[in-house]
Amino acid sequence: MKERALALAGLLQAVHLVQQMAQNGQAETGPLGASIDSLFRFDAESPEAVFGGAGNLRVGLGRLVNQLEGGAGRDAAVTRMAMTVLHLERKFIGHGRAPGAVHEGLKDIARQREHWGPTHPTVLARLGELYAREVSPVGPRVLVQGNPVYLGQPDVVGEVRATLLAAVRAAVLWRQLGGSYWDFLFGRRALVQAARDWLDATR
Repeated sequence: MKERALALAGLLQAVHLVQQMAQNGQAETGPLGASIDSLFRFDAESPEAVFGGAGNLRVGLGRLVNQLEGGAGRDAAVTRMAMTVLHLERKFIGHGRAPGAVHEGLKDIARQREHWGPTHPTVLARLGELYAREVSPVGPRVLVQGNPVYLGQPDVVGEVRATLLAAVRAAVLWRQLGGSYWDFLFGRRALVQAARDWLDATR
């Protein structure tokens, strides 16, 4: 459950960053870099290594606690997007060609990421194109609500799609760790405690 909490934190961090982009036109660079970098860690030794350490997921861990505990800290839009991504992940993994095509695309983009870094506009644009080409068509569409001024800008749309690709990556990891919807029904307390333990360990 502790590892599943980390994967869900990765998902919620990416969704939170998407929301920031949609509302403000940009997202926090540090958390965004961690989310995007997770796409290129193909053979990580542990879930923690996928994200370069739990400390890179403090935003997502905080969101996980807020979303599962409810109350004033819960954001219904974040919940909707996260659940849609989990549904999309099932469709994506079950698609015959898409997972392999994304893997090959990421290997190609990895060279630019190594040269320029994970949040360079070119890297984000290419990741966004990969999402639009290989992931989005398998459905369902992730509804992103925000400021129409920003959501009408191609570069912001590309960054949103790139970050949604990172959200799908985290969802795949959660499933690989045995995650299921039962976690939200019967494992809520354990997930919250695991997230708090991770947060305490990264202070």
